[in-house]
Amino acid sequence: MAQLQLRPMTPGDRDEVAELICVSTNYWYQTNRGFSVFPGGPEHTEVYFDVYETLDPGCGLVAVNERNGRLMGSCFYHPRPTHVSLGIMNVHPNYFGQGVARALLKFILDFADRERKPVRLVSSALNLDSFSLYTRAGFVPRRTFQDVYVDVPEEGLPIDPPTASPIREATIDDAPAMAALEHKLCGIQRESDFRYFLDNNDGFWHVSVCEGAKGTIDGFMASCAHPGCNMIGPGAAHTERQAAALICAELDRHRGRRPVMLLPVDCDRLVRQVYSFGGRNCEMHLWQVRGDCPAITGVSMPTFLPETA
Repeated sequence: MAQLQLRPMTPGDRDEVAELICVSTNYWYQTNRGFSVFPGGPEHTEVYFDVYETLDPGCGLVAVNERNGRLMGSCFYHPRPTHVSLGIMNVHPNYFGQGVARALLKFILDFADRERKPVRLVSSALNLDSFSLYTRAGFVPRRTFQDVYVDVPEEGLPIDPPTASPIREATIDDAPAMAALEHKLCGIQRESDFRYFLDNNDGFWHVSVCEGAKGTIDGFMASCAHPGCNMIGPGAAHTERQAAALICAELDRHRGRRPVMLLPVDCDRLVRQVYSFGGRNCEMHLWQVRGDCPAITGVSMPTFLPETA
């Protein structure tokens, strides 16, 4: 068993971290599902380093093989006012089963304990090794999501959008109201994430909002149009009808693409609505929390990038 050293991720690790994410994720899916998630290679996974480093500089962690200096594993974490969110975690296949993920996770849990904050994550329900890792560390599954993708034609979906409050493109001025809504519905605060989406300096984010009475925000939905993460979300709304209208608005931004989204399994009307858009199931994910967990009201949809729950 190789000896490992944990150290902060640096800009010089960008290329190797991207390759690690690509190799690790593709290996698991090829072995267990028969396909690759990142057929475009490490160029498509560089986005994970770039987004996480922009949002939380210095909050990346790598496990290094002390003998040869190669990266054995990596992960990201996001300190927020109400919680710490665990981002994507990967271990190189050569080091599976050697305690690398456990060491990375322990570092983040120790950090969260010092901050006296709960830790939240979203992980695949199909990966029982990661499920066991998290539950042994004290995480409790709180909500289940079904991963649904939609093939959006070049001409757009041939559907009438669900009727809801007015839907419009979000602006940077909406960030505080979006954060307040999510805090009310889900008990978490992350306005900095929303400001990052709305600034859209990378050019692949978009956000729609659902306006309520007197200019309030009753729901929002972001989406990412990058080859490494073509996804609808994160989002939150008071009602399933509002969430469906927001999803429809963001799907129209993805013409000619196949975005995926995480739908709460208990939001049956929303699930059926997305099926009517041509949605197809492809996986299941679990929202897990270690520590205090406020109840969720309304609809909440997490994502893979950034990993926010």
